[in-house]
Amino acid sequence: MALLARAFSPTAQLLNPDAAHILRAAKLADSSAGFTSPHPNFGCIIARDGAAVGEGFLYAQGTKCAELQAVEAAGELCRGATAYLNLEPGDCDGDDTAISALTQAGISRVVVGLRHPLKHLRGKAIRALRSQGILVDVLGEELQGKSLEEALKLCLTVNAPLLYRAAYRVPFSVLKYAMTLDGKIATSSGHASWISSKLSRDRVFELRGRSDAVIVGGNTVRRDDPRLTARHGGGHVPVRIVMSQTMKLPEVAHLWDVSVARTIVATQRGARMEVQKLLSSKGVEVVEFDILNPRDLMEYCYERGYLSVLWECGGSLSAPAIASGVIHKVFAFVAPKIIGGENAPTPVGELGMVEMSQALNLIDVSFEQIGPDMLISGYLQPIPDLTPIIPSVDEMSVIDPSLAPYEANIIFFYKTWDPYGAFSNFSPHPLHMPDESGEYFTWSSVEHYYQAHKFWGAKDPKAIGFVEQIKSATSPEEAARIGRTMQRQCPDLVSSFFGDLGISMFSGLEPKMLGAGWDPPNQGSEPRRVSRVVIVVSEPDQHSDLGSHTRG
Repeated sequence: MALLARAFSPTAQLLNPDAAHILRAAKLADSSAGFTSPHPNFGCIIARDGAAVGEGFLYAQGTKCAELQAVEAAGELCRGATAYLNLEPGDCDGDDTAISALTQAGISRVVVGLRHPLKHLRGKAIRALRSQGILVDVLGEELQGKSLEEALKLCLTVNAPLLYRAAYRVPFSVLKYAMTLDGKIATSSGHASWISSKLSRDRVFELRGRSDAVIVGGNTVRRDDPRLTARHGGGHVPVRIVMSQTMKLPEVAHLWDVSVARTIVATQRGARMEVQKLLSSKGVEVVEFDILNPRDLMEYCYERGYLSVLWECGGSLSAPAIASGVIHKVFAFVAPKIIGGENAPTPVGELGMVEMSQALNLIDVSFEQIGPDMLISGYLQPIPDLTPIIPSVDEMSVIDPSLAPYEANIIFFYKTWDPYGAFSNFSPHPLHMPDESGEYFTWSSVEHYYQAHKFWGAKDPKAIGFVEQIKSATSPEEAARIGRTMQRQCPDLVSSFFGDLGISMFSGLEPKMLGAGWDPPNQGSEPRRVSRVVIVVSEPDQHSDLGSHTRG
């Protein structure tokens, strides 16, 4: 909880009891960071007449749930009280202890900071509580306002690893490095002990304790012989992962002592088999990839169930990790030292940027002094907010000025988990529409149809190939990923009329709605023709679906 306690101040939230209690529940939940993986961090506060009377948090997998702990602590005071949860309860094994604890205790109201990010659990507990007659309010939905913004932000931060994992299908990845004031991570000779202060190094141990795995490259193993343990004592010990394409690794190293923590070496298929056999004999797990790169390694970590990964590598590995889009947050410890040296290494290697306009800007940046050092942290990619985007009344009038906000039943939909998600671009409803040549083609979803439009009209073989890839994409998310990626990489191939796609989207949505047997709410059982469709075109990259690559 220490990291969040330093980052968030509750003073503004004390004006709003709901915000104050949710803030406390989120901070409690963060107490178990690193221990509950791959499950979320859960915290619960039970309050009566504005005062907390019970609290609890999920300490680790298999332990008593936060809600039951809080109910037991509050006892008879639960009856008629309000429960505050940083995250909607949800258990992949179907355990409903959290729900039954709240209902049997007589809780009359539940405030939820964030809906569960996993689709099959999202909204399930909220519906179950409401079916028992309990009033449920969700931040950003029933509860809105400026005083609640920081509480909602903290709920997102506490479970950021799960949110990134659910949206990107890779673990939440943090790049950490320490550098001098002139941007060096070691001297020209490679000496780096120590750039940062002991206080900063203690903070690194804390970061490791919150992570499922710590990644370094072969250069770091050869040069520094690190242990990569959370030496603050009593905390979670992450898996150590070494990336080495060539397996040019020392025969003796601290990382080969697997009695302290597990070690995995990721390498290229067939690289130095004698070294692989030696490390395997020491208990090190060796995993071969056809082509070793950060993206494939992160997909492998995703499949192993990792939520959070800490990269403590040098510039030659951090650069491709950033370039491949797997780094989500950066922690940079800056020491007030100058060492110079034209050949002294820097924290990030070549990214191919030639103009400042290409620079990657961190968002939600924080500054903290740790002893003599300055810690600068921020996100390269924002925390995914998986809440469906519902335009306000004001926004609706901008979309279509002819709309009177209350003149008809207006349905908003985004993804297939929405009540009317059958109409989402991503829903699995095929539609029969012409392709660029005018030939009718059965598109797997509206998202396939939408993404293919980006490259229509371009005669370049690349653009034609992109359309074919999108056509054959196995899922709407895959079609979106292909379309967005190619749009970023080859903006000159995007059709000039792509911005006017609303007409095309209408022509694609209408037959899908009719084909799905759409029945407007409270309008009887007879399917009705769509009279008006309001479309908000957006590109939420955080919802792309990333497939696995072949490896050993």
